[in-house]
Amino acid sequence: MAEPTPRRHEPRLRPAPLLFEPAEAAGDPEHFFDLESIDDPRALLSRSTELAQAFRAAADRAVEFQAIAAAQLADPRRFDRLTAADIAERAEWTEDYAKKMVDFGRDLLRGRDVSGPDTL
Repeated sequence: MAEPTPRRHEPRLRPAPLLFEPAEAAGDPEHFFDLESIDDPRALLSRSTELAQAFRAAADRAVEFQAIAAAQLADPRRFDRLTAADIAERAEWTEDYAKKMVDFGRDLLRGRDVSGPDTL
């Protein structure tokens, strides 16, 4: 799994910009953020590494938002709260993973320094 995202006491790294992909380029399966047009292997390694880090950071951040949403949906103060099984079904997770995500989300909402749900 990707490294955990920095927490509140650490500055977040800003990923490389994901440049806009025109519709016709995005439709070409061989086209990927113009990497195929870079001839210099040093430049290719640099840009592809930037993109990989950007995607990892985006995925980690998305997981944090999933966890926050799961915790909010499972909040016992909500009249329409969902069970872990309901959340698991909606997110296509196992029920055990949904429980971990709810706990992770609660920790995030409390502002605690936490690791991702896979390390619980």
